[in-house]
Order: sequence, then C-alpha cells, then structure tokens
Amino acid sequence: MDFESVLDKCGSFGRYQFVLLALYGYTNILSSFHYFSQTIISFTPPHRCLPADAPDVYAFVNITSTERCRYIEWNPELLRHEETKCQSWQFERESNYESITTELKWVCDDAYKLAVGQSFFFVGSVLGTIFFGYLADRIGRLKACMLTTLTGAFGDFITSFVHSLPFFSAGRFIAGLSTDTQYILMYILVFEYLSPKRRTLGLNIVLAVFYCVGLMVSPWLAIWVGTWRHYLWAASLPALGVLCYPCLLFESAEWLLTKRQFEKAAACLRRIAKFNGRQVDEYVFDEFIKYYHEKLNEEQKSTTDTFMGMLRTPRLRKFTIILFIKSMIITVAFDILSRNMEGMGTSPFKLFSYTGITYLPAGLTIILFQNFIGRKGMACVSLFVGAVITALTGYLIASLDPAEHSIVLALMVGLGRYGGVVAYDAEAQYAAEIIPTSVRGRGMSNIHVVGYAFGFFSSYIIFLGTFYKPLPSLFISLLMFIGSALCLTLPETVKKKLPQTLADGETFGIGEKWYYFPCFSQKRKLEEQTMTVASIENTHKTIVAKQF
Repeated sequence: MDFESVLDKCGSFGRYQFVLLALYGYTNILSSFHYFSQTIISFTPPHRCLPADAPDVYAFVNITSTERCRYIEWNPELLRHEETKCQSWQFERESNYESITTELKWVCDDAYKLAVGQSFFFVGSVLGTIFFGYLADRIGRLKACMLTTLTGAFGDFITSFVHSLPFFSAGRFIAGLSTDTQYILMYILVFEYLSPKRRTLGLNIVLAVFYCVGLMVSPWLAIWVGTWRHYLWAASLPALGVLCYPCLLFESAEWLLTKRQFEKAAACLRRIAKFNGRQVDEYVFDEFIKYYHEKLNEEQKSTTDTFMGMLRTPRLRKFTIILFIKSMIITVAFDILSRNMEGMGTSPFKLFSYTGITYLPAGLTIILFQNFIGRKGMACVSLFVGAVITALTGYLIASLDPAEHSIVLALMVGLGRYGGVVAYDAEAQYAAEIIPTSVRGRGMSNIHVVGYAFGFFSSYIIFLGTFYKPLPSLFISLLMFIGSALCLTLPETVKKKLPQTLADGETFGIGEKWYYFPCFSQKRKLEEQTMTVASIENTHKTIVAKQF
C-alpha cells in the first residue's frame, strides 16, 4: 500500500490540511514582509539641496536633478556665482517616515550605495538556495524551513543596526539567504499532504490571498512604526512564530521514505489520521511499511540521468538554455516591477500597497486560463502584455507630468505588476513540466539559482532611473519581449504525458509547430468534427434520396 493510498485513508483534505494551509498562509505573509523589506526601507522621497543660509521650508515642485545635488553660491573672492556640492538636504518625508536614504543621506553622489547594498541580497539568495536546499535533503523539510525563515529574519534584524555600506551589504546578504527556500520548503510540505484534486486551487488561492495581504499591510506598518529600523524589527520578529511549527506540523513523510525511515513515515501518517479524526486499522500501516521494504529489496533500475545530461543532447540543451534565460528575465522583471514605485506623482507607500492587490487577480488568472490557453500560451502572453504595458509606462513617465497624471501612472504600474506576477507564477509550473521527472528537483533548483544570480543586477537597473526616469521601464520591457519570443520555441505541456527521463525529454514535442496553442487547436478540431458530421449527414441524405 503506497503513500497516496494511505494518506487518502488518513485524510488528504481534513483538519490537518486546513492547519497546514493556514500556516502556509502565515509563511507567505512572512515571505512578503521579508522579500519586500528592501523596497520599504529604501524609498527616496522628493528632496532638494539645503544650503546653510537657506530657509527651512522649500516647495517640492519641479525640482531638477541639479537642484537636488547642487546649489548656486556667491563667491566674493571671484565675484561670481558658483555651483557647490550639496552637503545637506531637505526631504519631503511621507508621514515623517525615516528611510535609510533619508537617515544616511544616500542620495546624489552616494545614491549608488543603496544599489550596491541591495544587490548583495541576491548574492545571498543564490548561496542560500543551494545551501538550504542541500540542508532540506539532509535534516528534513520542516527543520530546514524553520532555519531558513529564522536566518532571513536575523538578517533583517541585524540590518536595522547598521550605519555604513559594508555592514549594510553584510546584513542584506544574510537576509537574502532565505529568499527562495523560505517559501519553497513550506510549499513542498503542503503539496505532499494535500489532496491532488485540491492542490492547484488550494495552493494558488492561499498564495494569492496571504501574499497580497502581506504586501498591502507592509507600507502602512512602516509608516506606523516611523523608521526603517523599527520596520525591520516589526517585519522580522513575527518569524519567531515558526518555532511553533513542530507542535502543529509533521515532517514530510515522502522525505522520510527517501531516507528509508519507513516506521517514522508511518508514525506521521498515524498522527495525521488522529488529527483528522479518522479511524485507520493498524494493518494499513503495517502494509505500508511492508510495501516500501519490499520495494527497497527489489532489483530496481537506478537511473543514470543527471542534470548535466540535459546539456548533452540538442533539443534538451535548447530547452535548458531557454529556461535559464527566461528565469533571468522574469526574476529581474518581477523584482523591478514590484519595487520601482518612485517618481509616479503618488506616495510610493500608497502605490506599493494598492498595487499589491494585483496578486489576487493574478492567481485567479492562472487558475482560470492556464489549462485553456496552455502553459506556453500563458507564459508567452503574460510576458508580451507585460512588456507592452511596461514600455507604455516608460513612455508616459517621459512625456507626462507625474503630479498631474498620477492616477494614469498608478494604473499603469498596477497593470505592469499584474503582468509580472502572472509571468512569474506561470513560469514556475511551465518549467517544472518541461524538465524530465528524473532531474526535476535538481533542474528547478538550478534554474532558480541562475534567476536569482541575475537578480543581482535589478538594483543597478533601478539605479538607471536616477539618470533618466523611464530607463528601467524601457529596459525591462525589452527583456520581456525577448522572453515572450523565447516561449514560442518551447513545447506545450498541457494535457500531455510529461517526460520521465532524459530520453523522453529529448523527443518531447517533436513535430509541434511554434504557433501551436491548445485553445486554437481545440477550435480547429471541433470545426473538423462538425464538418465531418455534416458530410456524413449529407451522404446519408443522398443515399436515402436515391433509394426513393
């Protein structure tokens, strides 16, 4: 009796699963607080140079970049006016919120420090994905999930005490270690213990709702606590809640099976049955243990498939390289579209909060349309539409006065963010289905690592906006157009038997046209069936007419 059969008897959608989904939602709130803390702490409000003899109050309208970093001073010796570097600034703070840029004066010539420090967050995420992924295979999913969450919170907490770029970079590096694994490991626990029929709906709805709540609450939390240092405390301390997880959750039974700890896996299932109020005979667990002992003793063909094998054959090599490039593009686009909130004529706090609601319709879009238009169609269209919206946003930023057209710009930012979220979510499932089962775990891990490694450059791309505000939008739209075109070179996976081995992956999708989409093929198939039925009816009528 295998794992799925026993889980069904113990309850695959009962009280335990509701608790598991609730804690998964809590993890998503922690994850949103953690990932976007780098955005909340670094908002740069409108500012201008404040000479020593200047009045205390300035109007923050139509301020040029020169006025932010230089001021004109009369030189009595040379009897002329000269430009002088600014040593002090006046900031138009949002509700008196003190960000790291306003406190440490990281503007003008020092603006690069923020981009450098934040880029180390993605360096940490690359190493953290590798390390905690390895740790999860060694000590278990639940323990690794707790450790990675606490590591990220510790990084945020110590960042709140820094006063210089080197220490800020070190704090962001430690915080970045848990970026991906904090969410993924909890996702795996839910995936394994949840009924297959309810996985897509449960996982996507919980992710959309709770991640959205975290995003919308975080800016107001920052304003309420008043400073970036206090915000990092408030965002990191709730992570201590994961210390309660071992009291409510059980280790991954499937991980225990891979470690040949069959009795412990059976014990987890017994506890789930008890939690769900199910009466399961002891012989079921005995059969379960016996089944896996016999399976272990059988002569099994051990697969020789490795991830590097995906680079040895032409078609799989092409798919792998394209998935790497797409991961780079989508990771950078998602990060920049979520963080580039300044200079839109609206409070960046409000804009970040209100556009955070796009996560909910984005999750529903995946649920409603992905099976209809296909994985390739969803990935391609979301990137293409997102690219058009982002390019249009860049054009509007360059041609419109943000103060007068703030609503239009806010709407475009929200639409761009929606497209980025759909593209990010669609990519994860699409890549998992293209990669053969035998190397899926390693393949997905490597693709995530490469994506986050490229995310190192996102802070510098945002920094381009200090030279010309539309540059980040225009650059990202170009990348998204490239990503959309690359999707057309990949095979469709919906309603197909997915590749199990590297040999299957090499032949997967052979003969499929680049313009193949399930929704159009279904329509053509229906038309052909209709024409066939009509032809049969006409033939039948002709035969009947001849008989009479």
